[in-house]
Amino acid sequence: MVSVAPIAISAMTLDDVNGVQDVERASFPVPWPASAFRHELTQNRNARYVVARDGDRIVGYTGLWLMVDEAHITTFAVHPDARRRRIGERLLQRLFEIAHDIGAEWLTLEVRASNIAAQRLYEKYGFKRAGVRRRYYSDNGEDALIMWTERIKERAVRDRLEKLREDLDAEERE
Repeated sequence: MVSVAPIAISAMTLDDVNGVQDVERASFPVPWPASAFRHELTQNRNARYVVARDGDRIVGYTGLWLMVDEAHITTFAVHPDARRRRIGERLLQRLFEIAHDIGAEWLTLEVRASNIAAQRLYEKYGFKRAGVRRRYYSDNGEDALIMWTERIKERAVRDRLEKLREDLDAEERE
């Protein structure tokens, strides 16, 4: 049996922007430009971004902004050819850790109404639908669902995250 290195999650750097752009272009009809990521990394003190690496290749990324006491997930993507490997779960776990570490009370995000796979992932991690932003997406006018977690410092939330992390770690050891 060949040993496969686990996916590594680390802080995004300026050197990562080209790899992030590859994932961005493969994932979204209207990708963020590289300049937006560079701005986030160098100018936005409220932003935190991370990447997922499979060896030397960036296969996913995500980020959030701390806005008062909420951590707003601004972007989240896994390259289409790397999906269904639970990379999104690893990234989401890291966002919960970051949000906790920077003092956020909740996580929130918008997700396309048609993106059922992403909605299921977010629901698995305790996000609940809280509203709709009509015609939110500029490429096709699709609605966005607004989702929020419970307070991330609540015992039930921490217990859920721990159980999900244990499941991920056990799968990785197999």
